[in-house]
Amino acid sequence: MTSPARTALTPLRFLERAADVYPCRTACIDGPRRITFSAMREDALTTARALRRRGLRPGDRVGVLARNSYEALLAQFAVPLAGGVLVAVNTRLAPAEVSYICDHAGIRVLFGDSDLVEACRPVLDGSGTVELFVLVPGSDGTVPQTGFSESGPVGGTSTVVTVDDFAAGGVLHPGDPDDDSTFPFAVDDEESPVAVNYTSGTTGRPKGVVYTHRGAYLNALGQVTTQNFTRDTVYLWTLPMFHCSGWCTGWAATAVAATQVALRAVRGAEIWRLIDTEHVTALCGAPTVLTTVVTDPAAHRVRDVSAVTAGAPPGPAVIEACENLGITVTQVYGLTESYGPYTVCEFRPEWAELPASERARLKARQGVPMITSADARVVYPVPQGSAEGTPAGSAEETPLTDVPRDGRTIGEIVLAGNGVMKGYLHDPEATAAAFTDGWMHTGDLAVRHPDGYIQILDRSKDIVISGGENISTIEVEQAVSTHPAVADVAVVGVPDDTWGERLRAFIVLDRETADAAGHDGGHDGWSARLTSSLISHCRKLIAGYKIPRDYRILPELPRTSTGKVRKDALRRRTSGQTATR
Repeated sequence: MTSPARTALTPLRFLERAADVYPCRTACIDGPRRITFSAMREDALTTARALRRRGLRPGDRVGVLARNSYEALLAQFAVPLAGGVLVAVNTRLAPAEVSYICDHAGIRVLFGDSDLVEACRPVLDGSGTVELFVLVPGSDGTVPQTGFSESGPVGGTSTVVTVDDFAAGGVLHPGDPDDDSTFPFAVDDEESPVAVNYTSGTTGRPKGVVYTHRGAYLNALGQVTTQNFTRDTVYLWTLPMFHCSGWCTGWAATAVAATQVALRAVRGAEIWRLIDTEHVTALCGAPTVLTTVVTDPAAHRVRDVSAVTAGAPPGPAVIEACENLGITVTQVYGLTESYGPYTVCEFRPEWAELPASERARLKARQGVPMITSADARVVYPVPQGSAEGTPAGSAEETPLTDVPRDGRTIGEIVLAGNGVMKGYLHDPEATAAAFTDGWMHTGDLAVRHPDGYIQILDRSKDIVISGGENISTIEVEQAVSTHPAVADVAVVGVPDDTWGERLRAFIVLDRETADAAGHDGGHDGWSARLTSSLISHCRKLIAGYKIPRDYRILPELPRTSTGKVRKDALRRRTSGQTATR
């Protein structure tokens, strides 16, 4: 008996189907541009052909350093269509950080906004792997003028061209051997990489998380069900497309032929303008996005707008304010290693009758696995050093055992299944260390309630989530510690109504600076100068959103008997000389 044919899963199929079934529907709105699914498919083919003609080989990495735009969305299809692997780079990183990612990933072609490429060019050009810079249009559909030529060498071995000039190299002419048949919207191996997304990590260097075609396909379908996407959905990109491949939302919306609206900067007035003029029905982002929406003067009641949020539980006041405006909020949980969202706080009908504060408390939990996720568990023993007062032991030596569903016993969230990364790029040791018996350790400490819903209580890794962005406190500490006035430093996250969390740095001054501070009386002028100096120093080393603005001076840092900084004590501490502006 002949076995049935199996087709490898890939999100490329979503664009092929949408263009076949709904060729004239609007796929993307970007400023004045409106692109249909038929045009998007042709653009993907043209871009893929241009990449191949430029020498792209299967598995080569192609970078995108661009704000939310049609071109950034198109790259999610065009790059894998050419056989490449997409690396979307955080647009808020410092040039040195961008350079590290480009070198580590081996990026040969980098698509980017003109200003971002120009800022990074001095450290990228001629010193790394990037051979070609492709400039993408701004919000008005044109490539802004920059300080360098739009074509030809840019001072080293690399070349810069506009996206139009680049695409011209992919135009199909009669008789060309690389016609559309050589670019099927399919892959031979669904476990092959489709994207690499970099995460902060806790060692100061980001890790490249490998996403597969299969994982992206399934997680995208999970987003369809979680966000209730249909072909009538109009999705507004308030979430950065570089963040976990945009939570796979670009693929998800395309799967159901929904319309996507590009938004380059989160501004309340612009969000409300697009909600009104483009009839937006869905958006995503960190709680700070929700705060921006509900507090803007243009805010008004709407119908059937859904908002999915993650990064930190939204406060009850924010959820209630959203509900009063007609915006339904859903909390999800995940990490870069899980393609973005992995669990969802599924709303239960009986919650509708509860007081707003109680409903907000329930909706702020991390929930249950999405329909396409295999499972999420809360287990112990927690690896040694993850948290004080919790069961300790070696995850390698002790089988994983689930904590009781009592809402009190703390354990670590572990994940498994199709929604979990293939591994870390070029880092087999870190990949092996992340798993126990096939279960990936998240480092997040949580409880499981009797209804099965998971709720995070703390993060065992020293990661601060501010405005939806993961920030490694170790990386920040390394930057602050190189300031000549700093003898010791520890960075923690403290609650913030706007950003969810913000950074607070506790510093011990070197003796000379401490003596000078004593002579100066430690007045406000001295504190302001020190803070300004610290911020300026850090700005040379790390991205702006990673720089602490809140500094507290201590005579010494609290430590355990083994010399480990007690960050739990620092989080609770409010005393200490303040050096803030």
